[in-house]
Amino acid sequence: MAYISFQPHDHFNSVTYTGTGSSNTIAVGFQPDLTWIKNTGESESHVWFDAVRTNGYYLKSDANSAEIDGSSGGSGLWSAFAGNGFTVLNGNRTNDSSNSYASWNWKMNGAGSADSSGSASNVTVSADATRGMSIVRWQGSSSAQTVPHGLGGVPDIIMMKEQTATGNWIVSNKFGSWNGYILLNLTNAFYDSGDASSGSGRMFKAGGTEPSSTLFSTNGSAYMDSTSNYNIGYFFRSVKGFSKIGSYIGNGNVNGPMIYTGFSPAAVIAKKTSGTGDWIIWDNKRDGYNETLKRVYPNDPAGEESSTTQGVDFLSNGFKLRGTSSNAWNSGSDTYIYLAFAAEAVVASNGNPATAK
Repeated sequence: MAYISFQPHDHFNSVTYTGTGSSNTIAVGFQPDLTWIKNTGESESHVWFDAVRTNGYYLKSDANSAEIDGSSGGSGLWSAFAGNGFTVLNGNRTNDSSNSYASWNWKMNGAGSADSSGSASNVTVSADATRGMSIVRWQGSSSAQTVPHGLGGVPDIIMMKEQTATGNWIVSNKFGSWNGYILLNLTNAFYDSGDASSGSGRMFKAGGTEPSSTLFSTNGSAYMDSTSNYNIGYFFRSVKGFSKIGSYIGNGNVNGPMIYTGFSPAAVIAKKTSGTGDWIIWDNKRDGYNETLKRVYPNDPAGEESSTTQGVDFLSNGFKLRGTSSNAWNSGSDTYIYLAFAAEAVVASNGNPATAK
């Protein structure tokens, strides 16, 4: 029997905690390099911190604004990635007294290192090729450029934001084709942007070149065309026993489709691509049992919701949709993309049954 070479929870973990209103260290189980935090009880923005950008600066997935310094002052949000987790300060988006919070945490490769293997300038890559995920920071350009991603395989999904300027979050994936994109901070359907010569066209398929196992191409569109701005990207590919990125079609029935992942999920992120609709994230910590109902919307600062028309079951080998609402993540004949990360694997990275090492 094949042994799994790592435990999924050593590289991704969803964690809940209660705010204290003063410096508060949150145990994750490892020192993360990407942490996303949401105040689940109030209407507060989703805040994203990573180890590649300047410590304490955050981006909001529900807004198109440039990064913000959250490291100091009366509304300080963040102190550091440290030891076995991270430390937050007293701001209401991360640590207001008695408020409830959820965080989702990934471990890549720390602050990363310079990579000049593409044509882009000032590239920093923090990658975990074994588990197929990376953070990349690069300088914008008005010309097409190639950028290394460090995944060790072809990306399944790219999530990109102009770090130092206003601009929408661009999400492109191989399931909707690399020709177009959806927006993490908005509800828009998948947009097929057509010809790469048309300004915003084919951000990640410049010159008709799809992402490879080492590089992706950008076209110098309005989203990334200024050399005075930097871009940040989060890259993922499916790795057996750890992550699964794919698509499914809803059936509009309470007995919704079962999506096989090969593991029991710790978290699932989903978005309708065939029409407008919110993004969503469910996890295995806030409910802790099926039917999993508690959810927040990455594109919306609203607090947590838990109506019974938009739930999901977390199974030993995947997840099953239960929602029937027309605005849910199982409306009939609509297409969705999803990202799932493992709590416990039932298959190892070579596809054989997994046994804890």
